[in-house]
Amino acid sequence: MSSASAARPLEVRHLQLARAVAAAIAAAMVTFSPDHSSAFGLSVFSGFAILTAIMMFAAAWLVYPRGRRGAAVLIGVLDVVAGMIAGIGPLRSDTTFFVLVAVWALATGVAEGVVGLRARRAGLPDARDAIFIGALGVVLAIALLCVPAGYALNYTIDEAHQTFTLTGITIGVGIFGAYTAIAAVYLGIAGFSPRKDATPELAAASDEHPGGAA
Repeated sequence: MSSASAARPLEVRHLQLARAVAAAIAAAMVTFSPDHSSAFGLSVFSGFAILTAIMMFAAAWLVYPRGRRGAAVLIGVLDVVAGMIAGIGPLRSDTTFFVLVAVWALATGVAEGVVGLRARRAGLPDARDAIFIGALGVVLAIALLCVPAGYALNYTIDEAHQTFTLTGITIGVGIFGAYTAIAAVYLGIAGFSPRKDATPELAAASDEHPGGAA
């Protein structure tokens, strides 16, 4: 392991586990809340995105060596901007949820995917995880774009003698919850999985090929 890598106080696995916890909290909030409105969905998303941004900014100096910090900072900026916009009360609407979360998912998904591909070319062990999370983000964006924001379906449960309405925003918030649940499980497994340390040659290659798993 290179001296630069050995000097890092934390490893990528620590970032993955921290992100898994943030995603798990968001998934639990969506799963166990009967409120799937845009206000609730954007509130959960805002907290999740800003918390993730803080982790990425910290990881840029505590986890990644020089030459791999730029990607973490970029993803952190995308997270914090989206999180701050989602936190603006007057802007919270069904349309805002679908547009903001879809754009964020696509932007961060592409960024993490590119980071993962560069890391794979450099032979770094965390490349596959970044590629998967990047692809998952793109899938989230596509899924949200496929749901009409104004969709509404009335249905009746005879046993309960009640009529309910399934709306587009309910589906959208549920999809975001599913995304965070999958991300939490995957990142948790990745964080606890044993991996080989990069050799000095691979560590040097990472400096020549900026980027790393987020």
